[in-house]
Amino acid sequence: MKRIGVFTSGGDAPGMNAAIRAVVRTALYYGLEVKGIMNGYEGLINDEIIDLNSRSVANIIQRGGTILKTSRSEEFRTKEGRAKAAENVRKHGIEALVAIGGDGTFTGAEIFCAESGLTVIGVPGTIDNDLFGTDYTIGFDTAINTAIEAIDKIRDTADSHNRVFFVEVMGRHAGFIALDVGIGGGAEAILIPEEVTDIDQLVGFFTVDKRKAKSFSIVVVAEGDDQGGAFEIANKLKERIPGFDPKVTVLGHIQRGGTPSAYDRLLASRLGSAAVVELLEGETNKMVGIVSNELVLTTFEDAIDKCRPVDRELLKLAQILA
Repeated sequence: MKRIGVFTSGGDAPGMNAAIRAVVRTALYYGLEVKGIMNGYEGLINDEIIDLNSRSVANIIQRGGTILKTSRSEEFRTKEGRAKAAENVRKHGIEALVAIGGDGTFTGAEIFCAESGLTVIGVPGTIDNDLFGTDYTIGFDTAINTAIEAIDKIRDTADSHNRVFFVEVMGRHAGFIALDVGIGGGAEAILIPEEVTDIDQLVGFFTVDKRKAKSFSIVVVAEGDDQGGAFEIANKLKERIPGFDPKVTVLGHIQRGGTPSAYDRLLASRLGSAAVVELLEGETNKMVGIVSNELVLTTFEDAIDKCRPVDRELLKLAQILA
């Protein structure tokens, strides 16, 4: 193997740049040339392919986002689009790809491998932390720290005005962010997609005497909760509880940005470097991950299709501490 390519796809995550840096410098260490694909799968189709060297990735480890940019490609969902992408890969003499992203990225990579015969290794980069085959994904640690910092500030206002605040965090299908942020931020209730939300129970939570006496509360809501987002849940409670006037804050994309934490930089560096080593050892159609601090490989199929459950002990802890 003489030349590899690297790209980022799907939602950006803090630490992606650290992963790109690790891929490039590990590849150079082993005597490989590196091409960078701009704008993910869309860049593969449009031939947005550039040379990368050691200087290309200097001074990026501390930067959020991704220097290679990212996008979602509708054309890549078509067989014709993927054929065009494969043609461009071969035109540039790229023998293997490192794909940094989440489940959508790996879904595309799995199909791409099967149709083109190209070699692809995935690096898990998503703040949702919802991929099977790794304890943590790149960006998760930074995202929860960003959200907790915001909740700490909201708590000051909630305390000053004796208010209940519903804080919505990201997580359309997974509650990992909400659970960690809720416990770390001292929330009185945490609502996640993996657990059915009982509105009657929540009404009781805010109407029993001991709750009436409490000056303020924080409720953390994952955006994908079965009862809806924070606004919808707050409105349902307002209809049920006379005089109840909660405030809602949606943290949104602020959780994706910012300087990556030390842990995310270390994780991204380990996984990016491991991806290159696995390519050299002949692996393909797999994701590198870390389980119990050990590097492991998981097929794209398992990483995407197998469900990574939330920690039941953390759910119990959240109930106890509330």
